[in-house]
Parts: sequence; structure tokens; C-alpha cells
Amino acid sequence: MITPAPPLAARPATADESATAWALAARGGDSVAVDRFVRALHRDVIRYVAHLCADPQAVDDLAQDTFLRALGSLHRFEGRSSARAWLLAIARRAVADSIRHTAVRPRPADLPDWELAVEHAQPRGLPGFDDGVALRELLAGLPEERREAFVLTQLLGLPYAEAAELSDCPVGTVRSRVSRARATLLALLAEAEEEARPPAPAAPVAA
Repeated sequence: MITPAPPLAARPATADESATAWALAARGGDSVAVDRFVRALHRDVIRYVAHLCADPQAVDDLAQDTFLRALGSLHRFEGRSSARAWLLAIARRAVADSIRHTAVRPRPADLPDWELAVEHAQPRGLPGFDDGVALRELLAGLPEERREAFVLTQLLGLPYAEAAELSDCPVGTVRSRVSRARATLLALLAEAEEEARPPAPAAPVAA
């Protein structure tokens, strides 16, 4: 008698796949799925909004606005892109609307717009960032477009194709911006470490 082979174990879903599945379930009115969808992507929205927003005090309100817009539009979400990419596109529009509104009544910003986005995030594969060098200070040396590409792909982990769609540019452009951002960050890191290195002790003077 031939014993049938056991079924193959199902491949575990990625975070993006899970969030997309919850978004699709939430579209049908599943309140548990709504809660899981929001929880899964809330931190990413906060980081991205903080990167785009000129007013760190408005970050929480903009994140809330993003989710209110998203939940109101879930019936149109068909899963053609990941739920995260779809949600970040909504976040970008929410920030753009806020900027247009505050242009009439501008308020001074206390911090650069990207600081909150990297407050608790460290990139992978960049040696030395765990040695007390503040990433947010180094990011100040990057042009805005390179900084956004770096935040999207290296901090938020968005695929290059989705980052390109969000940034409205070719994938190759995003890859180039990230590569140049990494090179600049490594150079700035080396410079910061050199400045922090204590001077060598002076040689003793011969009697």
C-alpha cells in the first residue's frame, strides 16, 4: 500500500500580503480585519507622513486623516497593489492637501519634516549606525528626493517598484537615488566618526 505524501506546508504570508488580505476583508465589513489593517500599517503611515510633513505636531492628525480616507475608500480597493502602497499614496495626498491648506495660514515648524520618520528606525546593512551616530542628523545631508527614496525603501521596506509609483518616477531612478543616498550616508558616517575619534596622544619628548 502506498502512503500518500503529506500536503506541503503553506508558505507563510508576508506582512504586505497579510495587510492586503485584511484590507480586502475589511472592505466587506469585517470589523476585526479593519482593526488588524490599521494596526499593521499605522507605524508606516506615521513614519511616511512625518517624512513629508513640515509640521511634526500635525503628524498624528494627518495619519488619522489618512486612515479615515482609506476606510472610506476601501470599497474601491481591489488589491492590484499592496495595501501599504495604496495607503501611502493616500497619505501623500493627505499631506499635499494639508500643505495647500496651511499655505494660506502658514505655521512655523519646530523640526525638519523627516526627523520623526527616522526617530526610532535604523537601516540595515549600513555599518556604524548603531554606534551612537544619529541617522536623522546624517539624513540632513541628503537631497530631498534621495532622502525620500531611502526612507521608503530602506526604512519602510517598500519594494522599489512601489516606491517608484509613489514618487512618480522610473524604478531605475529610485534605485539610483537609494544608491547615491547610501554612498553619501556612508561618507558622512565616516566623517562623523573621524571627528569623534579622540586625538592620538602626543609622543613623549626626549630628555
